[in-house]
Amino acid sequence: MNECLIVLTTMPADERAVALARSLVEERLAACVNVHAPMISTYRWRGAVEVEGERQLVIKTAPGQLSALEARIRELHPYEVPEILVLSGAAGAAYAAWIDESTSAGPGAPSRNP
Repeated sequence: MNECLIVLTTMPADERAVALARSLVEERLAACVNVHAPMISTYRWRGAVEVEGERQLVIKTAPGQLSALEARIRELHPYEVPEILVLSGAAGAAYAAWIDESTSAGPGAPSRNP
């Protein structure tokens, strides 16, 4: 098996979740991002219990992309402290190769605008 990373983050339950997913894939920081249906999150923030609608994003990437992916999430994310949970996983050879190919800048690959 080959190593891959799954990064979890949450976003407001609106179109920004899909926009973030698309940016990460277009910029080759992620091979795939699943945007789950709206859910209710209950959490403590600044001493108060909050209840908000959110969407969970499941981001599949290569280990070598983690620092750039994290920086880009922080740059684009609307939250002051975005959730960035990194899970290490094992992938079959073909799937791991697809992740590597999808997150590597190849000939004609779009680059991220500064």
